[in-house]
Amino acid sequence: MSLRLAHIFRHPIKSHGREELGQVALLEGRCLPWDRHWAVAHEAARLLGDWSECANFLRGAKAPALQAIDAALDEGTATLTLTHPDRPTLRFRPDDPEDAARFLDWVRPLVPEGRAQPARIIATGRGMTDTFFESVSVLSLTANRILSKRMGMDLDLGRWRGNLWLDGLAPWEEFDLIGRTLAIGEARLKVAERITRCRATMANPATGKIDADTLGALEAAYDHTDFGVYAVVTRPGSISAGDTVTVLP
Repeated sequence: MSLRLAHIFRHPIKSHGREELGQVALLEGRCLPWDRHWAVAHEAARLLGDWSECANFLRGAKAPALQAIDAALDEGTATLTLTHPDRPTLRFRPDDPEDAARFLDWVRPLVPEGRAQPARIIATGRGMTDTFFESVSVLSLTANRILSKRMGMDLDLGRWRGNLWLDGLAPWEEFDLIGRTLAIGEARLKVAERITRCRATMANPATGKIDADTLGALEAAYDHTDFGVYAVVTRPGSISAGDTVTVLP
């Protein structure tokens, strides 16, 4: 089995844009640096400590237009540039109160009427992953190709909001990796659990409009709505797109 790390993505604001990276330095027990560093709490949020469930935040499952946001982060100044086909380009610093207010005005038209509206952007010092532990999501290009063929359409990788995309896995082999360790570059990641998907994956990342019943297709073919796995970094180190991936016991 020859495996390769094909793509690396991070999402600086949870559910609000993605950017592809060529290389990243992973830290033990942490998600990708700056991945889900910020999140947008809505007006009905009930936040608890440094981690809260995803239902407290603006997300693509409730506001599919968010899926069409792309992001670029300047790490040195903690400045984000967001683009969307229906909104002007926005450059701002999420930690600056005036800039945060500009961001909330920018994103508000992307949230449907009748849904909880954006109230504030937060950062807690840890990645706001969907798991209560800081995780790195690992996905399979093979699985995406299989599901694309089954649905008769090309499923953009952005639908899945994943971090690491592997090429060379057998169909759905990623689920068999639970409990095993992946060696990528200098880093080691232990695969922890499957990812159960939500309606956000039904929205096209190019348009932000729902155009594919991904959940129905998964349920009909496999009796579940899982796609990808969560992993935990057990040894820090640098990884790069194109790295060989080795599965360890």
